[in-house]
Amino acid sequence: MDVKRKTPPIVYISRTENFSTAHRLHSPGLSDEENKTLYGKCNNPNGHGHNYKVEVVLRGPVDPLTGMVINLVDLKNYMDTAIMSVLDHKNVDKDVPYFSSVVSTAENIAVFIWDRMVEQLPPGLLYEVKLYETDKNIAFYRGEME
Repeated sequence: MDVKRKTPPIVYISRTENFSTAHRLHSPGLSDEENKTLYGKCNNPNGHGHNYKVEVVLRGPVDPLTGMVINLVDLKNYMDTAIMSVLDHKNVDKDVPYFSSVVSTAENIAVFIWDRMVEQLPPGLLYEVKLYETDKNIAFYRGEME
């Protein structure tokens, strides 16, 4: 079947990576007792860790010449630069300056990843960052602000 389109189709494409990170949920705006009550065991003074899975979803037109939204090798390299080299096997509260003033919740890590990926990717291509802290705890971010 020969389908002729006047405009290229829009396709969603994603890539997943895994990384290990330590952190401690602790808000400097709360007392030690309030932090313990709010964050429970995740407020352990020695921190704790997760084996995260991150999925970066792009949305864009299929290039009629290459047949791709993006070269997946390029996407892998962007993710290595924006995510893996910064977060993998790090204590984010101590090793990533962004988290010196931002609580390292899954929500905030997802926003951090979004901001880093936007710097790497061609404009308008990033659709969603999905961060799996556990199999049951997942944060989605699509660049929306209140």
